[in-house]
Amino acid sequence: MTNEELWNRALSEIELAVSRANFATWFKDTHILDHKEGTVTIAVPNGFAKEWLENKYHKFILKSIRTLIPEVRAVNYSISTAADSRNKNAQTKAKIEKEANFNNQEQLEFKDFYVDPATNLNPKYTFDNFVVGSFNDLAYTAALAVIKNLGKAYNPLYIYGGVGLGKTHLLQAIGNSIKTNYPEKKVHYLTSEKFSNELVSSIQNMTIHNFKEKYRDVDLLIVDDIQFFAGKTKTQEEFFYTFNTLYDAGKQVVFSSDRPPKSISDIEERLRSRLEVGVIIDVGEPEYEARLAILKSKAEEKKIDLSPATLEIIASLVQKNIRELEGALNIIGMQTKHKNRTLTADEVKSVLNKNARPKNAVTSSQIIKIVSDFYDIQEKSIFERTRKHEVVKPRQIAMYLIREDLQGSYPYIGQKFGGRDHTTAIHAYLKIVGELKTNSKLEEEIKLIRDKYQQK
Repeated sequence: MTNEELWNRALSEIELAVSRANFATWFKDTHILDHKEGTVTIAVPNGFAKEWLENKYHKFILKSIRTLIPEVRAVNYSISTAADSRNKNAQTKAKIEKEANFNNQEQLEFKDFYVDPATNLNPKYTFDNFVVGSFNDLAYTAALAVIKNLGKAYNPLYIYGGVGLGKTHLLQAIGNSIKTNYPEKKVHYLTSEKFSNELVSSIQNMTIHNFKEKYRDVDLLIVDDIQFFAGKTKTQEEFFYTFNTLYDAGKQVVFSSDRPPKSISDIEERLRSRLEVGVIIDVGEPEYEARLAILKSKAEEKKIDLSPATLEIIASLVQKNIRELEGALNIIGMQTKHKNRTLTADEVKSVLNKNARPKNAVTSSQIIKIVSDFYDIQEKSIFERTRKHEVVKPRQIAMYLIREDLQGSYPYIGQKFGGRDHTTAIHAYLKIVGELKTNSKLEEEIKLIRDKYQQK
Protein backbone atom coordinates (compact mmCIF):
# COMPACT_ATOMS: atom_id res chain seq x y z
CA MET A 1 0.00 0.00 0.00
CA THR A 2 1.48 3.37 -1.04
CA ASN A 3 1.53 6.34 1.33
CA GLU A 4 -1.11 8.05 -0.79
CA GLU A 5 -3.40 5.01 -0.67
CA LEU A 6 -2.88 4.68 3.08
CA TRP A 7 -3.75 8.32 3.75
CA ASN A 8 -6.80 8.31 1.47
CA ARG A 9 -8.15 5.20 3.18
CA ALA A 10 -7.42 6.67 6.59
CA LEU A 11 -9.22 9.88 5.61
CA SER A 12 -12.27 7.84 4.68
CA GLU A 13 -12.40 6.62 8.28
CA ILE A 14 -11.59 9.98 9.84
CA GLU A 15 -14.36 11.83 8.03
CA LEU A 16 -16.90 9.61 9.78
CA ALA A 17 -15.71 10.90 13.13
CA VAL A 18 -15.62 14.65 12.41
CA SER A 19 -18.01 17.15 10.87
CA ARG A 20 -17.81 17.76 7.12
CA ALA A 21 -16.76 21.40 7.58
CA ASN A 22 -14.11 20.36 10.09
CA PHE A 23 -12.84 17.70 7.72
CA ALA A 24 -12.56 20.17 4.84
CA THR A 25 -10.88 22.79 7.02
CA TRP A 26 -8.18 20.85 8.84
CA PHE A 27 -7.35 17.96 6.51
CA LYS A 28 -7.00 19.99 3.33
CA ASP A 29 -3.47 19.94 1.82
CA THR A 30 -2.29 17.09 4.03
CA HIS A 31 -0.47 13.94 2.99
CA ILE A 32 1.82 11.27 4.40
CA LEU A 33 5.37 12.58 4.16
CA ASP A 34 7.12 9.51 5.52
CA HIS A 35 6.36 6.04 6.86
CA LYS A 36 9.13 3.96 8.38
CA GLU A 37 9.98 2.03 11.55
CA GLY A 38 6.43 2.15 12.85
CA THR A 39 6.18 5.95 12.62
CA VAL A 40 4.04 7.88 10.15
CA THR A 41 4.82 11.54 9.49
CA ILE A 42 1.98 13.65 8.09
CA ALA A 43 2.67 16.85 6.19
CA VAL A 44 0.44 19.81 7.08
CA PRO A 45 0.29 23.23 5.37
CA ASN A 46 0.89 25.48 8.40
CA GLY A 47 1.45 25.63 12.16
CA PHE A 48 -2.20 26.27 12.89
CA ALA A 49 -3.25 23.04 11.15
CA LYS A 50 -0.41 21.20 12.89
CA GLU A 51 -1.65 22.36 16.32
CA TRP A 52 -5.26 21.37 15.60
CA LEU A 53 -4.38 17.92 14.27
CA GLU A 54 -2.07 17.26 17.22
CA ASN A 55 -4.46 18.50 19.90
CA LYS A 56 -7.92 17.75 18.50
CA TYR A 57 -7.70 14.89 16.01
CA HIS A 58 -4.58 12.91 16.86
CA LYS A 59 -6.51 10.00 18.38
CA PHE A 60 -8.76 9.70 15.32
CA ILE A 61 -5.77 9.82 12.98
CA LEU A 62 -3.69 7.25 14.88
CA LYS A 63 -6.66 4.90 15.26
CA SER A 64 -7.53 5.11 11.55
CA ILE A 65 -3.97 4.43 10.42
CA ARG A 66 -3.45 1.58 12.90
CA THR A 67 -6.67 -0.01 11.69
CA LEU A 68 -5.02 -0.28 8.28
CA ILE A 69 -1.45 -0.94 9.47
CA PRO A 70 -1.44 -2.28 13.08
CA GLU A 71 2.34 -2.05 13.46
CA VAL A 72 2.23 1.76 13.35
CA ARG A 73 3.12 3.00 16.84
CA ALA A 74 3.26 6.77 16.41
CA VAL A 75 2.10 9.62 14.19
CA ASN A 76 4.04 12.87 13.86
CA TYR A 77 3.19 16.10 12.04
CA SER A 78 5.49 18.25 9.94
CA ILE A 79 4.80 21.62 8.33
CA SER A 80 5.13 21.48 4.55
CA THR A 81 4.69 24.25 1.98
CA ALA A 82 1.29 24.66 0.36
CA ALA A 83 2.81 24.11 -3.09
CA ASP A 84 4.47 20.89 -1.99
CA SER A 85 1.19 19.70 -0.50
CA ARG A 86 -0.70 20.50 -3.70
CA ASN A 87 1.77 18.60 -5.83
CA LYS A 88 1.99 15.54 -3.62
CA ASN A 89 -1.60 15.31 -2.58
CA ALA A 90 -3.72 16.42 -5.52
CA GLN A 91 -6.09 13.48 -5.19
CA THR A 92 -6.62 14.03 -1.48
CA LYS A 93 -7.31 17.72 -2.07
CA ALA A 94 -9.80 16.94 -4.82
CA LYS A 95 -11.55 14.40 -2.61
CA ILE A 96 -11.83 16.83 0.29
CA GLU A 97 -13.01 19.71 -1.89
CA LYS A 98 -15.62 17.44 -3.41
CA GLU A 99 -16.81 16.49 0.07
CA ALA A 100 -16.73 20.13 1.17
CA ASN A 101 -18.94 21.16 -1.72
CA PHE A 102 -21.41 18.33 -1.14
CA ASN A 103 -23.80 20.76 0.43
CA ASN A 104 -23.59 24.56 0.15
CA GLN A 105 -25.22 24.96 3.55
CA GLU A 106 -22.40 23.13 5.26
CA GLN A 107 -19.92 25.53 3.67
CA LEU A 108 -21.53 28.27 5.72
CA GLU A 109 -20.25 26.50 8.81
CA PHE A 110 -16.74 27.81 8.11
CA LYS A 111 -17.75 30.85 10.15
CA ASP A 112 -17.69 28.47 13.12
CA PHE A 113 -13.92 28.38 12.92
CA TYR A 114 -13.32 32.11 12.90
CA VAL A 115 -11.26 33.14 15.90
CA ASP A 116 -10.93 36.72 17.10
CA PRO A 117 -7.14 37.32 17.08
CA ALA A 118 -7.39 39.87 19.90
CA THR A 119 -9.06 37.49 22.36
CA ASN A 120 -8.53 34.06 20.76
CA LEU A 121 -12.30 33.53 21.26
CA ASN A 122 -14.64 31.89 18.77
CA PRO A 123 -17.76 34.10 18.53
CA LYS A 124 -20.04 31.11 17.90
CA TYR A 125 -19.71 30.09 21.56
CA THR A 126 -22.35 32.14 23.36
CA PHE A 127 -24.88 31.67 26.14
CA ASP A 128 -27.67 32.01 23.55
CA ASN A 129 -26.85 28.59 22.07
CA PHE A 130 -25.71 26.95 25.32
CA VAL A 131 -28.21 24.32 26.46
CA VAL A 132 -28.65 24.15 30.23
CA GLY A 133 -29.64 20.94 32.05
CA SER A 134 -29.24 19.48 35.50
CA PHE A 135 -25.81 18.15 34.45
CA ASN A 136 -24.35 21.64 33.93
CA ASP A 137 -26.75 23.98 35.73
CA LEU A 138 -24.36 24.76 38.58
CA ALA A 139 -21.49 25.57 36.19
CA TYR A 140 -23.82 27.76 34.11
CA THR A 141 -25.03 29.66 37.19
CA ALA A 142 -21.46 30.23 38.35
CA ALA A 143 -20.51 31.49 34.89
CA LEU A 144 -23.31 34.09 35.00
CA ALA A 145 -22.16 35.17 38.46
CA VAL A 146 -18.63 35.69 37.14
CA ILE A 147 -19.93 37.94 34.37
CA LYS A 148 -21.90 40.10 36.79
CA ASN A 149 -19.03 40.39 39.30
CA LEU A 150 -15.83 39.97 37.33
CA GLY A 151 -12.91 39.25 39.62
CA LYS A 152 -15.09 39.28 42.73
CA ALA A 153 -17.43 36.28 42.51
CA TYR A 154 -16.03 32.77 42.12
CA ASN A 155 -12.42 33.72 41.44
CA PRO A 156 -10.90 31.57 40.17
CA LEU A 157 -13.70 29.53 38.62
CA TYR A 158 -12.60 25.92 37.97
CA ILE A 159 -14.90 23.74 35.84
CA TYR A 160 -14.07 20.10 35.21
CA GLY A 161 -15.62 17.03 33.60
CA GLY A 162 -15.16 14.47 30.82
CA VAL A 163 -14.50 15.26 27.17
CA GLY A 164 -17.24 16.67 24.98
CA LEU A 165 -19.45 18.00 27.77
CA GLY A 166 -19.45 21.65 26.72
CA LYS A 167 -16.74 23.02 29.01
CA THR A 168 -15.00 24.93 26.22
CA HIS A 169 -18.33 26.35 25.04
CA LEU A 170 -19.12 27.62 28.53
CA LEU A 171 -15.66 29.12 29.07
CA GLN A 172 -15.70 30.94 25.75
CA ALA A 173 -19.27 32.09 26.34
CA ILE A 174 -18.02 33.86 29.47
CA GLY A 175 -15.33 35.60 27.45
CA ASN A 176 -17.65 36.56 24.60
CA SER A 177 -20.24 37.90 27.01
CA ILE A 178 -17.65 40.12 28.72
CA LYS A 179 -16.41 41.44 25.37
CA THR A 180 -19.99 42.23 24.30
CA ASN A 181 -21.12 43.91 27.51
CA TYR A 182 -17.80 45.41 28.61
CA PRO A 183 -15.80 46.09 25.43
CA GLU A 184 -13.17 48.02 27.38
CA LYS A 185 -12.19 44.84 29.27
CA LYS A 186 -9.19 42.85 28.08
CA VAL A 187 -10.06 39.18 27.63
CA HIS A 188 -7.87 36.30 26.49
CA TYR A 189 -8.65 32.61 26.02
CA LEU A 190 -6.09 29.87 25.38
CA THR A 191 -5.33 26.24 26.07
CA SER A 192 -2.68 25.20 28.57
CA GLU A 193 -0.69 23.70 25.69
CA LYS A 194 -0.65 27.04 23.88
CA PHE A 195 0.49 28.83 27.05
CA SER A 196 3.34 26.33 27.43
CA ASN A 197 4.34 26.53 23.75
CA GLU A 198 4.34 30.33 23.77
CA LEU A 199 6.47 30.34 26.93
CA VAL A 200 9.07 28.04 25.36
CA SER A 201 9.10 30.18 22.20
CA SER A 202 9.52 33.39 24.21
CA ILE A 203 12.48 31.91 26.09
CA GLN A 204 14.12 30.79 22.85
CA ASN A 205 13.55 34.18 21.21
CA MET A 206 14.45 36.14 24.35
CA THR A 207 11.02 37.81 24.44
CA ILE A 208 9.95 36.56 27.87
CA HIS A 209 9.15 40.12 28.99
CA ASN A 210 6.58 40.47 26.20
CA PHE A 211 5.11 37.11 27.10
CA LYS A 212 4.66 38.11 30.74
CA GLU A 213 3.07 41.45 29.81
CA LYS A 214 0.64 39.75 27.42
CA TYR A 215 -0.93 37.49 30.05
CA ARG A 216 -0.57 39.69 33.12
CA ASP A 217 -2.29 42.67 31.51
CA VAL A 218 -5.79 41.22 31.09
CA ASP A 219 -9.03 41.54 33.00
CA LEU A 220 -10.13 37.98 32.26
CA LEU A 221 -7.80 35.06 31.54
CA ILE A 222 -9.41 31.78 30.47
CA VAL A 223 -7.24 28.65 30.40
CA ASP A 224 -8.65 25.45 28.91
CA ASP A 225 -7.42 21.91 29.72
CA ILE A 226 -5.31 22.96 32.70
CA GLN A 227 -4.40 19.30 33.35
CA PHE A 228 -1.73 19.51 30.63
CA PHE A 229 0.42 21.66 32.90
CA ALA A 230 1.30 18.39 34.66
CA GLY A 231 5.01 17.61 34.54
CA LYS A 232 5.97 20.98 32.98
CA THR A 233 7.93 22.61 35.80
CA LYS A 234 8.91 25.84 34.05
CA THR A 235 5.38 26.34 32.70
CA GLN A 236 3.90 25.80 36.15
CA GLU A 237 6.31 28.30 37.66
CA GLU A 238 5.52 31.00 35.12
CA PHE A 239 1.79 30.41 35.36
CA PHE A 240 1.96 30.51 39.16
CA TYR A 241 3.37 34.04 39.01
CA THR A 242 0.93 35.04 36.26
CA PHE A 243 -1.98 33.82 38.36
CA ASN A 244 -0.74 35.63 41.47
CA THR A 245 -0.36 38.90 39.55
CA LEU A 246 -3.89 38.70 38.17
CA TYR A 247 -5.49 37.47 41.39
CA ASP A 248 -3.81 40.12 43.55
CA ALA A 249 -5.01 42.79 41.10
CA GLY A 250 -8.60 41.57 41.35
CA LYS A 251 -8.63 40.18 37.82
CA GLN A 252 -10.71 37.11 36.92
CA VAL A 253 -9.26 33.70 36.06
CA VAL A 254 -11.31 30.79 34.71
CA PHE A 255 -10.04 27.24 34.22
CA SER A 256 -11.27 23.99 32.74
CA SER A 257 -9.92 20.48 33.22
CA ASP A 258 -10.93 16.86 32.84
CA ARG A 259 -10.39 16.31 36.58
CA PRO A 260 -10.30 18.22 39.89
CA PRO A 261 -7.00 19.83 40.99
CA LYS A 262 -6.35 17.07 43.54
CA SER A 263 -6.34 14.49 40.75
CA ILE A 264 -3.77 16.24 38.57
CA SER A 265 -0.48 14.45 39.09
CA ASP A 266 2.98 16.03 38.74
CA ILE A 267 1.83 19.52 39.63
CA GLU A 268 3.46 21.75 42.25
CA GLU A 269 1.53 22.01 45.49
CA ARG A 270 1.66 25.81 45.49
CA LEU A 271 -0.01 25.92 42.07
CA ARG A 272 -2.56 23.29 43.11
CA SER A 273 -3.50 25.44 46.09
CA ARG A 274 -4.09 28.40 43.77
CA LEU A 275 -6.37 26.31 41.56
CA GLU A 276 -8.36 25.30 44.62
CA VAL A 277 -8.71 28.74 46.17
CA GLY A 278 -11.91 29.60 44.29
CA VAL A 279 -14.93 27.54 43.26
CA ILE A 280 -14.59 24.03 41.77
CA ILE A 281 -17.59 22.70 39.81
CA ASP A 282 -18.15 19.31 38.22
CA VAL A 283 -19.97 18.91 34.89
CA GLY A 284 -21.49 15.45 34.44
CA GLU A 285 -23.07 13.68 31.50
CA PRO A 286 -26.27 15.15 30.02
CA GLU A 287 -29.50 13.42 30.94
CA TYR A 288 -31.97 12.36 28.22
CA GLU A 289 -34.01 15.58 28.31
CA ALA A 290 -30.86 17.68 28.00
CA ARG A 291 -29.54 15.52 25.15
CA LEU A 292 -32.81 15.98 23.27
CA ALA A 293 -32.76 19.75 23.85
CA ILE A 294 -29.15 19.90 22.63
CA LEU A 295 -30.04 17.98 19.48
CA LYS A 296 -32.98 20.28 18.73
CA SER A 297 -30.78 23.33 19.25
CA LYS A 298 -27.95 21.98 17.08
CA ALA A 299 -30.37 20.86 14.34
CA GLU A 300 -31.88 24.34 14.22
CA GLU A 301 -28.45 25.98 14.25
CA LYS A 302 -27.15 23.77 11.42
CA LYS A 303 -30.50 23.78 9.57
CA ILE A 304 -30.68 19.98 9.65
CA ASP A 305 -34.30 18.97 9.14
CA LEU A 306 -35.01 15.79 11.12
CA SER A 307 -38.27 14.56 12.59
CA PRO A 308 -38.85 14.70 16.37
CA ALA A 309 -38.95 10.90 16.41
CA THR A 310 -35.49 10.72 14.80
CA LEU A 311 -34.05 13.17 17.32
CA GLU A 312 -35.54 11.11 20.15
CA ILE A 313 -33.86 7.96 18.82
CA ILE A 314 -30.48 9.73 18.63
CA ALA A 315 -30.92 11.12 22.16
CA SER A 316 -31.69 7.68 23.54
CA LEU A 317 -28.80 5.91 21.78
CA VAL A 318 -26.01 8.48 22.12
CA GLN A 319 -25.50 9.07 25.82
CA LYS A 320 -21.88 9.87 26.49
CA ASN A 321 -21.35 13.52 25.58
CA ILE A 322 -22.39 16.52 23.51
CA ARG A 323 -19.62 16.06 20.96
CA GLU A 324 -20.84 12.58 20.07
CA LEU A 325 -24.41 13.87 19.91
CA GLU A 326 -23.40 16.48 17.35
CA GLY A 327 -21.47 13.89 15.36
CA ALA A 328 -24.50 11.58 15.30
CA LEU A 329 -26.72 14.46 14.22
CA ASN A 330 -24.38 15.28 11.33
CA ILE A 331 -24.24 11.66 10.19
CA ILE A 332 -28.02 11.17 10.25
CA GLY A 333 -28.55 14.55 8.61
CA MET A 334 -26.16 13.63 5.80
CA GLN A 335 -27.80 10.23 5.29
CA THR A 336 -31.25 11.83 5.20
CA LYS A 337 -30.18 14.31 2.52
CA HIS A 338 -28.42 11.59 0.55
CA LYS A 339 -31.51 9.36 0.49
CA ASN A 340 -33.82 12.38 0.11
CA ARG A 341 -36.31 10.92 2.56
CA THR A 342 -36.90 10.41 6.27
CA LEU A 343 -34.95 7.45 7.63
CA THR A 344 -36.86 4.73 9.42
CA ALA A 345 -36.15 4.05 13.09
CA ASP A 346 -34.25 0.88 12.17
CA GLU A 347 -32.16 2.77 9.61
CA VAL A 348 -31.26 5.44 12.16
CA LYS A 349 -30.20 2.78 14.66
CA SER A 350 -28.21 0.94 12.01
CA VAL A 351 -26.33 4.07 10.93
CA LEU A 352 -25.50 5.04 14.52
CA ASN A 353 -24.41 1.54 15.50
CA LYS A 354 -22.19 1.37 12.43
CA ASN A 355 -20.46 4.65 13.24
CA ALA A 356 -20.46 4.42 17.04
CA ARG A 357 -17.34 3.78 19.02
CA PRO A 358 -17.39 0.56 21.02
CA LYS A 359 -18.99 1.32 24.36
CA ASN A 360 -20.04 -0.35 27.55
CA ALA A 361 -23.69 -0.91 28.25
CA VAL A 362 -22.98 -1.43 31.94
CA THR A 363 -24.88 0.67 34.48
CA SER A 364 -23.83 1.97 37.88
CA SER A 365 -26.20 -0.53 39.54
CA GLN A 366 -24.56 -3.39 37.65
CA ILE A 367 -21.10 -2.21 38.68
CA ILE A 368 -22.19 -2.14 42.34
CA LYS A 369 -23.59 -5.68 42.09
CA ILE A 370 -20.49 -7.04 40.34
CA VAL A 371 -18.16 -5.42 42.89
CA SER A 372 -20.26 -6.79 45.77
CA ASP A 373 -20.19 -10.29 44.28
CA PHE A 374 -16.46 -10.05 43.60
CA TYR A 375 -15.68 -9.25 47.25
CA ASP A 376 -18.35 -11.64 48.54
CA ILE A 377 -20.40 -9.08 50.47
CA GLN A 378 -24.13 -8.45 50.43
CA GLU A 379 -25.04 -5.75 47.96
CA LYS A 380 -27.12 -3.86 50.53
CA SER A 381 -24.14 -3.61 52.88
CA ILE A 382 -22.24 -1.46 50.40
CA PHE A 383 -24.77 1.34 51.03
CA GLU A 384 -24.59 1.10 54.82
CA ARG A 385 -22.73 3.69 56.88
CA THR A 386 -20.06 1.38 58.22
CA ARG A 387 -16.30 1.70 58.41
CA LYS A 388 -15.59 -2.01 58.24
CA HIS A 389 -12.67 -2.54 55.88
CA GLU A 390 -14.40 -5.45 54.12
CA VAL A 391 -17.17 -3.01 53.09
CA VAL A 392 -15.29 0.30 52.75
CA LYS A 393 -12.85 -1.05 50.16
CA PRO A 394 -15.53 -2.45 47.77
CA ARG A 395 -17.57 0.74 48.19
CA GLN A 396 -14.61 2.92 47.27
CA ILE A 397 -13.78 0.72 44.29
CA ALA A 398 -17.38 0.85 43.06
CA MET A 399 -17.36 4.66 43.39
CA TYR A 400 -14.05 4.81 41.51
CA LEU A 401 -15.34 2.64 38.65
CA ILE A 402 -18.58 4.62 38.28
CA ARG A 403 -16.55 7.82 38.11
CA GLU A 404 -13.80 6.46 35.87
CA ASP A 405 -15.78 4.30 33.44
CA LEU A 406 -19.21 5.97 33.40
CA GLN A 407 -18.07 9.57 34.07
CA GLY A 408 -20.66 9.80 36.83
CA SER A 409 -20.57 13.13 38.67
CA TYR A 410 -19.54 13.13 42.33
CA PRO A 411 -22.96 14.37 43.52
CA TYR A 412 -24.60 11.54 41.55
CA ILE A 413 -22.24 8.95 43.06
CA GLY A 414 -22.86 10.27 46.56
CA GLN A 415 -26.62 10.01 46.09
CA LYS A 416 -26.26 6.53 44.59
CA PHE A 417 -24.52 5.31 47.74
CA GLY A 418 -27.15 6.17 50.31
CA GLY A 419 -27.31 9.94 49.91
CA ARG A 420 -23.70 10.62 50.90
CA ASP A 421 -22.07 13.99 50.36
CA HIS A 422 -20.16 14.41 47.09
CA THR A 423 -16.91 14.87 49.05
CA THR A 424 -17.16 11.23 50.12
CA ALA A 425 -17.17 10.22 46.45
CA ILE A 426 -14.20 12.48 45.74
CA HIS A 427 -12.27 10.96 48.66
CA ALA A 428 -13.05 7.42 47.48
CA TYR A 429 -11.97 8.17 43.92
CA LEU A 430 -8.71 9.82 44.95
CA LYS A 431 -7.97 7.03 47.46
CA ILE A 432 -8.20 4.36 44.75
CA VAL A 433 -6.28 6.51 42.25
CA GLY A 434 -3.48 6.86 44.79
CA GLU A 435 -3.38 3.19 45.73
CA LEU A 436 -3.31 2.07 42.10
CA LYS A 437 0.06 3.77 41.68
CA THR A 438 1.76 1.32 44.08
CA ASN A 439 -0.65 -1.57 44.67
CA SER A 440 -0.39 -4.08 41.83
CA LYS A 441 -2.80 -6.46 43.60
CA LEU A 442 -5.53 -3.81 43.61
CA GLU A 443 -4.81 -3.07 39.97
CA GLU A 444 -5.32 -6.73 39.11
CA GLU A 445 -8.56 -6.91 41.12
CA ILE A 446 -10.01 -3.92 39.29
CA LYS A 447 -8.98 -5.45 35.97
CA LEU A 448 -10.84 -8.65 36.87
CA ILE A 449 -13.93 -6.66 37.91
CA ARG A 450 -13.88 -4.75 34.63
CA ASP A 451 -13.56 -7.99 32.71
CA LYS A 452 -16.71 -9.24 34.40
CA TYR A 453 -18.91 -6.26 33.60
CA GLN A 454 -17.50 -5.85 30.11
CA GLN A 455 -18.75 -9.36 29.39
CA LYS A 456 -22.32 -8.24 30.08
